[in-house]
Amino acid sequence: MKADPQVQRRLLDLQAIDTALAQLAHRRRSLPERAELDALARELSALEDERVRAQVAVDDLDRDIARMEKDVDQVRARKAKNEARLTAGTGPARELEALQHELVSLNRRQGDLEDAELELMEQRETAQGVLDGVEKRLAEVREKRDDAERRRDESLAEIGKEEEFKRGARQPLAADLPADLVRLYDKIREDTGLGAALLTAGRCGGCRLELSGADVARIRKADPDEVVRCEDCRRIMVRTNESGL
Repeated sequence: MKADPQVQRRLLDLQAIDTALAQLAHRRRSLPERAELDALARELSALEDERVRAQVAVDDLDRDIARMEKDVDQVRARKAKNEARLTAGTGPARELEALQHELVSLNRRQGDLEDAELELMEQRETAQGVLDGVEKRLAEVREKRDDAERRRDESLAEIGKEEEFKRGARQPLAADLPADLVRLYDKIREDTGLGAALLTAGRCGGCRLELSGADVARIRKADPDEVVRCEDCRRIMVRTNESGL
């Protein structure tokens, strides 16, 4: 393939833009906020599981307390009924005596139930504290996530602007170069990441390997407009006065 030496040198300008675009793409993929958000997502998932467990514990205790309160109310109602009958003093003496014995039992039962209820309420207070702590941590991590998302979006917007600028500069430059040369350059770049490199002091700027004597002799014999490629990495080598030929 033939191309004016000045045109070949402009391939380096095109490569510089493409290198910058590749670096921007790498920045986009490797933003630290991405890893941070992944870690925060895992932390949020674990905390949400913990919150569910804490909420279940509180709900279970609420049900137990409600059931205990219902039992206490039933004992109180039975006591009130018995006390009313004793106060009225109506009925056989044996029945009134039985009511008094039952009141003793009901008082003991009420005491036991109220003690148990108090213990449940203390457990509920502890469980609520655990739940409140988890919800506070959830809120803190969500705030961190929102901040990381904001920073990520700002970085992506900045990268997007730079990419737009670089692509805007690339389009007219590539359009001004011979189409067959650009096609060759693009194919090599897509395969290797670098389509053209400067030949400096007998060393390929693509693979950084020093050319053999045979390669140097081959390139010396090539016409200035001949598009030469590295035998090792197959990239286009652009020749200048610093090429060591």
